[in-house]
Amino acid sequence: MVEDPDAGLVEATGRGDAEAASRLVARHLPRMMALARRMLGDPAEAEDVAQDVFLKVWTQAKRWQPGAAKFETWLHRVAINACYDRLRKKRGVPLDEVDERPDSAPDPEQALGQTQTARAVEAALQTLPERQRAAITLCHYQGLGNIEAAAALEISVEALESLLARGRRALKEKLRHLAGAGAPAAKLAQA
Repeated sequence: MVEDPDAGLVEATGRGDAEAASRLVARHLPRMMALARRMLGDPAEAEDVAQDVFLKVWTQAKRWQPGAAKFETWLHRVAINACYDRLRKKRGVPLDEVDERPDSAPDPEQALGQTQTARAVEAALQTLPERQRAAITLCHYQGLGNIEAAAALEISVEALESLLARGRRALKEKLRHLAGAGAPAAKLAQA
């Protein structure tokens, strides 16, 4: 039986407890937003996905069966599926440019380099096949272990590790021009 810190809140949400649902949202919204943003490359789309995910929590909580998997693993699965759906709908449509915001960092040149590196990593991540992007996002950005990430993707741990290896190789190739700068992207690709 899987120990789940969210079980009580999910159970209460299933009974219609809005406070419990609100606590689940507060606990998991930032991670679901980050996951969706990395999968979709669009903050507005990420917000829509997060809303869809928590609407599903509200409507499906009464059907939750504790012990099968952690609630958070199921939540990641729902978010990944919502991202896949949106990605399928917009295939062939170019992604909008990332909004440029003024940077208040003390060293503008260093900040520019970091911003460019972050954009390069995000752009490279967006070019990966959906499943590789999902695996890397869950493990490297969401902090899930291989077992949890595999469960969220509904694949074996071996299949997850294969997706991670292929995704890392592809990122390393796409980001090799950053390797000389000691960029964090190179570290992700080597992980």
